[in-house]
Amino acid sequence: MEVQGKIKLIGDTKTFGNNGFRKRELVVTTEEQYPQHLMIEFVQDKTDLLNSYQVGQPVKVGINLRGREWVSPQGETKYFNSIQGWRIENLQPSQPGGQNVPPPADQFEPAQDFKDEDYDDLPF
Repeated sequence: MEVQGKIKLIGDTKTFGNNGFRKRELVVTTEEQYPQHLMIEFVQDKTDLLNSYQVGQPVKVGINLRGREWVSPQGETKYFNSIQGWRIENLQPSQPGGQNVPPPADQFEPAQDFKDEDYDDLPF
């Protein structure tokens, strides 16, 4: 599954337990009529995937849905869901030379071989 949107927040990498479990949270805001703020967890070696991204950047994130069951000491069963990221892709077009701007119109030569009988026959 995939989620697209703009990065709202990139959390710091946190380490838990004696075995060094690592987790990093990313919040992506979808761009639709009713935007959603989705918290996506990256774990272990996947936490490093977020190092080259910044807040505000449009991205596509590959995700897996995770669910687990927990039984309280009182015997009550609860269910928890999480979204786990495993890939992230920049959707911002690359801008060579720092800009992606077309040259001004006066830098183009006018057409010399244009004939009046050449017309646009497109239906729209």
